[in-house]
Amino acid sequence: MTAPSPPGPPAPPASVDAVVAALAEQQYLCDRRLATAVFLALTLGRPLFLEGEPGVGKTELAKALAAARGALLLRLQCYEGLDVAQTAYEWNVARQMVEIRLAEAGHEFDRERLVKNLYAREMLIERPLLQALTQQRSPVLLIDEIDRADEPFDAYLLELLAENQISVPELGTIRAAAPPITLITSNRTREVHDALKRRCLYHWVDFPDVERELQILRLKAPGATASLARQVVEFVQRLRRLDLFKSPGVAETIDWANALVALDRMRLDPDSVHDTLGVLLKYQDDIARVQGGDVGRLLDELAALGLNKDPG
Repeated sequence: MTAPSPPGPPAPPASVDAVVAALAEQQYLCDRRLATAVFLALTLGRPLFLEGEPGVGKTELAKALAAARGALLLRLQCYEGLDVAQTAYEWNVARQMVEIRLAEAGHEFDRERLVKNLYAREMLIERPLLQALTQQRSPVLLIDEIDRADEPFDAYLLELLAENQISVPELGTIRAAAPPITLITSNRTREVHDALKRRCLYHWVDFPDVERELQILRLKAPGATASLARQVVEFVQRLRRLDLFKSPGVAETIDWANALVALDRMRLDPDSVHDTLGVLLKYQDDIARVQGGDVGRLLDELAALGLNKDPG
């Protein structure tokens, strides 16, 4: 009896609008340009390189896409000093030592057979990059914050991105059973090698505009009143125009709105802003600068728009 063939990858979305709708079902609201980049990556089977400031939703996109596709999410969080053992595979040394002990205890010692057993496929411990190639159904592979890894890691990824395969010197080439949907993110703390970018589709993810961020806030901070949500978004949008070490991302906007709700604040006022700036900003120099005069000016701008009047 013939074994059933593994399930193929889900069909690509029918249109850009279908991508927008599928991500919206996962509470991820994206603009049409980003949805187009995702649509093309899925349709053409190409990796997608997402670059942008921290907190604009690059990682969340991979999570939402995996959920929308019903796919396994494999995440590789990059950091300085990554090597093959942490990213792709390593040999199971404990099992190899057992094989050696068993061979030594046996009456016949066949060196060639022992070496073959030591470097058999089942001796490999799979890490995210190799796991992405051995799934029977296309997973979403997220290579997160690649700019935190050392430059040689860029070169190591080239074979995976171009051929959907990894070469293991002792074993040979392992090719993808079902090519992964690969998303690579970067906060641009360093330039990523051009050879890697050429193998990907590219998209710069910017902060959302006022209306889109307001929509996001309504989903993620439902406890905030319409008035408070509008004030929070308008304040944060203006804050991002300042020369800060790190502008607040969408995640910080959501956290701030939820913090204000937890404190029973109905509107923004100097005290509530000063008391909660640590939710919104993560560096003391930024907090000191904003507290030094920008809070009052920004609240005055909201007042001029009639956004932070006392609700009575």
